[in-house]
Amino acid sequence: MIKAEHVSKTFGRFEAVKDVQVHVNKGSIYGLLGSNGAGKTTLLKIISGIVKADKGTAQVEGQSIFERPDVKKRILFIPDQPYFFHQTSLLQMASFYEAVYDRWDSERFHQLYEHFSLDPKAKLSRMSKGMQRQASFILTLAAMPDVLVLDEPFDGLDPVVRQQVKNLLIQDVSNRAMTVLVSSHNLREMEDFCDAVGVMHKGRILYERDLEELKTDVSKLQVAFKKMPDDTFLSGMDVMHMEKRGRVLTCIVRGQEGDIDRHVRSYEPAIYDVLPLTLEEIFTYEMGSVGYEIRNLIV
Repeated sequence: MIKAEHVSKTFGRFEAVKDVQVHVNKGSIYGLLGSNGAGKTTLLKIISGIVKADKGTAQVEGQSIFERPDVKKRILFIPDQPYFFHQTSLLQMASFYEAVYDRWDSERFHQLYEHFSLDPKAKLSRMSKGMQRQASFILTLAAMPDVLVLDEPFDGLDPVVRQQVKNLLIQDVSNRAMTVLVSSHNLREMEDFCDAVGVMHKGRILYERDLEELKTDVSKLQVAFKKMPDDTFLSGMDVMHMEKRGRVLTCIVRGQEGDIDRHVRSYEPAIYDVLPLTLEEIFTYEMGSVGYEIRNLIV
């Protein structure tokens, strides 16, 4: 559905996006994760057709996006900071959306603003950040896009509204095969929401994986021995992080669970547990492996 191939973008001397490749399946929710300043917003704007890539291509179902109004009518982008025309109300913005987007659904628009209890005649500029965010979702979902691109979409929403918005997005993905590309720093939220993730750092995509597959490829082990084994125990695994307390080792290990299990058991541990890992933990240790790690500031 969405395919970015060898995309690069430079601003002056700063290369924000470097030879990036992203593939998002139709009817899926893809989470774009990464460090601050990784280039996520620039990439989202390129995929939305807002910014032109210096190199490479960004396509939706094989069609280029930039300066293609017919394609861009099927794609909506909600930025980190919601934008509306000056001194407009939700109802006035709805009139603009209806004129631009062929699939505008007036009935759904009314259902949504009543659902979120927003006054359609109130000035959007006088609303709180959370209410403005709700207004963005109301307008966007009423436009019935094929592709929805979101940059920090849940920032400013309270937990109840956040869950309501996620439910609406999931319904559209399920009922209409809408495709969602979302960037967020709230990894706990992404863990419950996304089908696949891509991790970006310093303008590059480190990897993109199915979320469940990613979780099975990284394991957290807690192992204790009556007698500590030699160095071959750790060198025989792809260890991303290790902590030692007495004879107990806690290791974050990359690899297939079956291979890791056979290796650990061959050293006859007294205690051996495989503990669940959250997406936030996986992200932290993956970033640490490329030099972006939590450092101890107390020396």
